[in-house]
Amino acid sequence: MYNQVNLIGRLTEDPEFANTETYITVSVQSNYRNADGEYESDLIKCLLPKGLAKTTTDYCKKDDLLSIRGQIKTDNTGQSFVFVDKVIFLTSEKDR
Repeated sequence: MYNQVNLIGRLTEDPEFANTETYITVSVQSNYRNADGEYESDLIKCLLPKGLAKTTTDYCKKDDLLSIRGQIKTDNTGQSFVFVDKVIFLTSEKDR
């Protein structure tokens, strides 16, 4: 069995660093259009470990494009999220 997730999406808000758990939400666009001809997006909750959280909050802002690799986990309330083990920043300073 294999539990690995790869996402490319945009931050829905500026990330805020927390010493314990830092969550971000990434908007990932679907490959298909809905009945109105628009692309739909899924909002994916992601948990960043401390080192990745610090770097991400230092260098990223709302609407930045990220590539994320991680595993799907479920918390004690039954909510699923991605536990992130790698982040690649795809938005450069000149793109802002």
